[in-house]
Amino acid sequence: MRILLLGSGGREHALAFKLSQSPLCDSLFIAPGNAGTAQCGTNLDFGVLDFDSIKTFCVDEKIDLLIVGPEEPLVKGITDHLTSDPALKNIQVIGPGKDAARLEGSKAFAKGFMMRHNIPTASYKEFTLENYQEGVSYLQTHSMPVVLKADGLAAGKGVVICENHLEAIAEFDLMIQRAKFGEASKRVVVEQFLNGIEISVFVLTDGKNYVLLPEAKDYKRIGEGDAGPNTGGMGAISPVPFADKTLMKKIEQKVIKPTVEGLKMEGLEYCGFIFFGLMITDNEPYMIEYNCRMGDPETEVVIPRLKNDLVELFTAAAKQQLDKITIETDARTACTIVAVSGGYPGEYKKEYEIKGMNEINPADSILFHMGTTVQGGKVVTNGGRVFCLTSYGKSVFDAVEISKEEIEKVSFTGMEYRRDIGFEFN
Repeated sequence: MRILLLGSGGREHALAFKLSQSPLCDSLFIAPGNAGTAQCGTNLDFGVLDFDSIKTFCVDEKIDLLIVGPEEPLVKGITDHLTSDPALKNIQVIGPGKDAARLEGSKAFAKGFMMRHNIPTASYKEFTLENYQEGVSYLQTHSMPVVLKADGLAAGKGVVICENHLEAIAEFDLMIQRAKFGEASKRVVVEQFLNGIEISVFVLTDGKNYVLLPEAKDYKRIGEGDAGPNTGGMGAISPVPFADKTLMKKIEQKVIKPTVEGLKMEGLEYCGFIFFGLMITDNEPYMIEYNCRMGDPETEVVIPRLKNDLVELFTAAAKQQLDKITIETDARTACTIVAVSGGYPGEYKKEYEIKGMNEINPADSILFHMGTTVQGGKVVTNGGRVFCLTSYGKSVFDAVEISKEEIEKVSFTGMEYRRDIGFEFN
């Protein structure tokens, strides 16, 4: 098959790494890709939102399978744009249409969907400029802490946990009155704060059937001990030690099945990944958010544990034949640690040479590029999150220790990383 993968992060490098191993993959193209994906296929010089270039390339190069990595092209309708063209009537696209992608593109739509299908979640209300004063009054009497969410996409930064009423009202004002997150915060969801422990669960669905992929737990805070501001993710582990059969059965019965059935009931065509961001409170699962794609860096521990042929999986999804697939998983634990640019998630510099990547021991570890590019024949930094180092081990502790040992072999100016990924399980 001739395959096009959209995206440029660690998620896309992990997917490209797995796709390129399939005997069903004849040619793999990545747009725009990074220095790592270039080792798996051919990088292209257009971006994920250049729909016309994507379509032209798919037609000219006779692409059979297109996989959409990040959320923004999905929310903006890339799937509909391609499948509506008669010249691409046979293309298989892994990624939901624009209407179904509202599960991630609109927090308000997602909360309403959860309520309609009796999916356990925190109580909430939504506000806009029109009922702004009502929102202020609501916050003045709301129990603290409280969660404020920008309705639209905000590059993973649109969720704020407020510890007191003054902070909550100030943040509410910044979001709605002062457009802190631009269009994304024209509508704000005010949500009950849930105490508990988070887990990320993933399925691949064809709109009728689904397969459950390995679960993961990521670590969002920049600092060790989960201190400091949120990031796109500083590391992840899989499997999650507390995710036993009893809990996973609850998640499947109370969250996953009602979601897939709800999509069918509402006529929302969906072929692709669903990421369930869950809070476990008193051994009960509560939905926090949906994503319409795989997470990053969770992909970098989920995909290495997946034994199935990824092209075969995607083909089955496109043909609504996932009921014929059995997921096979590596029993080992995988841990990934993310190396970031100094200053991230604030301001940081780019274009520092990365040294030592070829010294990683391939027996137990894989280096996935996140924000990298090639300049003058050298691999240099090109983002806040630069690369991640995934290792296998017999336990969380083992996998973390191997990743820490291997990541020390790699360096660039200002490089930082967390040394305590998986700390609560060690």
